[in-house]
Amino acid sequence: MATALKFDTDFDPSYGEGVIVARDVLRVTAENPSPFTFYGTNSYIVGRETLAVIDPGPDDDAHLKTLLEVIADRPVSHIFVSHTHRDHSPLAARLKQHTGAIILAEGPHRPARPLRTGEINPLDASADTAFNPDIALADDMVVDGDGWAIRTVLTPGHTANHAAFALEGTGILFSADHVMAWATSIVAPPDGAMADYMASLDRLIERDDRLLLPGHGGPVTAPRSFMRELKTHRRMREQAILERITSGDRTIKEMVAAIYHDTDPRLHGAAGLSVLAHLEDLVARGLVSTDGDPAIDGIFSPIA
Repeated sequence: MATALKFDTDFDPSYGEGVIVARDVLRVTAENPSPFTFYGTNSYIVGRETLAVIDPGPDDDAHLKTLLEVIADRPVSHIFVSHTHRDHSPLAARLKQHTGAIILAEGPHRPARPLRTGEINPLDASADTAFNPDIALADDMVVDGDGWAIRTVLTPGHTANHAAFALEGTGILFSADHVMAWATSIVAPPDGAMADYMASLDRLIERDDRLLLPGHGGPVTAPRSFMRELKTHRRMREQAILERITSGDRTIKEMVAAIYHDTDPRLHGAAGLSVLAHLEDLVARGLVSTDGDPAIDGIFSPIA
C-alpha cells in the first residue's frame, strides 16, 4: 500500500488581496474552493513596473476585479497560462481586454492521446476548449519582460499542454498543477498520461529550484526532496495496483475500494482515473495484461 505523503495544508487564501510570496511576486487566490482546487486557484503577478500575470484563473467577476485592483495603474505586457483547465485559463481573454497584454501558453487544449472507440472523456467539462494563445510557447523558451525573464519548462502529465514557468535568476518555479504542497496532482486519461507525468517530474527534480509556487495552496519550500518523495509515492501506488491485481482484483472499482479506502468518496472518480493512468503505463511496459486497450471498465490480469 502506498504511504501518505506529508502534505502542507496550512494555507490562508486571503481572498480579495494580493499576497507577497517572493520579491516582486504577488499571489491572488480566486475564491473557487473545491476538493480539486483546495482553497482556489492561485494567480501570480510578476514584476514591479510592467507586469506579467501567470494563470489568470476562472472566468469570475470577483477575481478579475481583485486582479485589476492589485495591478492598479501598472501596465501588463504578458499573460502566461500553464494549462487549459477551466480553473486556470478562461479569465485570460477578459484580462487581455482590460490590459492589452499578449497571451502565451503551450497551445490549445488537447488530450494526451486520442479517444478510443466508444470512449467518453469524463473531464470534457473541465477543459477550456475555446482557449487559443497569441503566442505558442516552446520548451526552454525565454520571454523577457521589464525587469524579469520567464523560461517555459514543459511538463506534460496533468494535461498534455501543461507548462511550468521559471523566473530566471531567482530559483523560483511556478509549478501550476504539476507539483503542489497540499495534494498530489490528478493524472487522468485521456487528458493526462502517467508516463509523461513521471518524466516531467524527473525533469523538475534535475532542475533543483529552491521554491515552487503552485496553482493551488502554499509553496513547496524544499522542492527536490518533496518531489523525490512524490516520485516514491507514485511508484508505491503503482506497486499497490500490481499487488491488488496479484491478489485477485480485476477491475478498477475493486482496486479503488481497497487502495483509496481512506480517501474522500467525492474523489473516488478521480482516483479511478488515476488508477487507469497507472494501468495504461503498466500495460505499455508489459507488466499487466488486458483485452484491447486499457479502459476504465476493463478487466486486468497479471502477466503469467
